[in-house]
Amino acid sequence: MRLGYKLIAEAYSPTEIVDQAVRAEQAGFDFVEVSDHFHPWVPEHEHSGFAFSMLAAAAARTSRIELATGVTCPFIRYHPAIVAQAAATTALLAGGRFMLGLGAGERLNEHVVGQGWPAVAQRHEMLREAIEIIRLLWSGGYQSYEGKHLRLEDARVFDLPDPLPRIAVAAGGPAAARLAGEVGDALFTTEPRADLVTEYRKAGGQGPRYAEVPLAWAPSAEEAAESARRLFRFGVTGWKVQAELPNPVNFDAATKLVTADHLAEQFGCGPDVERHVEVAKQFVDADYDNLALINAGPDPDGFFDFFEKELGPALRQI
Repeated sequence: MRLGYKLIAEAYSPTEIVDQAVRAEQAGFDFVEVSDHFHPWVPEHEHSGFAFSMLAAAAARTSRIELATGVTCPFIRYHPAIVAQAAATTALLAGGRFMLGLGAGERLNEHVVGQGWPAVAQRHEMLREAIEIIRLLWSGGYQSYEGKHLRLEDARVFDLPDPLPRIAVAAGGPAAARLAGEVGDALFTTEPRADLVTEYRKAGGQGPRYAEVPLAWAPSAEEAAESARRLFRFGVTGWKVQAELPNPVNFDAATKLVTADHLAEQFGCGPDVERHVEVAKQFVDADYDNLALINAGPDPDGFFDFFEKELGPALRQI
């Protein structure tokens, strides 16, 4: 099992995100993954840096740790040709330590370019076509593509890494898990759902299974749960809501009744190693082998110390 750290680009400035990537390597994490958003989720979030710039800066300041997007929507806000170029360049700068995480996106980020927001079935079709375009461009030479939704005309990515980055596909339901098995190199989820792993494998997926583990470190469980409420209350709404609301003000309205107790039910909150291990073990039992730890607590440095001295060794014993 590999342990990673979630870089929460909505909660911290771009320079702090890069500093956290460096600290994660020092603390012994195997990988970091950064959210790729245009808008943050809730009003308490005050940041949303450009993911590929932060990853390039992190690549320059680290030497071992794997870097990943968690995750990028490769259509609407971006064209997949731009994602192909950005990912190839990032992989070169990172010396092969980069993985491209892709997903079907959220209205929160994609509506900003004024191209509308398709239904989920169409988004899955667009994601499949985007991955086909990215792989086509990574095969070298000038390429064109005519899909149902996306097109590419006489394009070439000149600087290609060897080996090429792996592509992890995010899944919030069975259809996306099957898509990950068919066109991805890895599965990426945010819930301890064994059924998604099953669908991924039934569709031919044989790669790693990445999942985000909700934790919040603080000196007390109460302080940790309140921090998780402030920073991550959007997560309790589920993907059918998360994918559809357009702005932080909408998420704020949708989560007015969410309490710290609601977050404590899902997150490992406080300084108790056993509680954090209990939450993480749900994902291990569901057959995920790459765990990206979220720290929704108020003190990243405290969490890194906690991981280095106590949590990391305990998790590696699961």
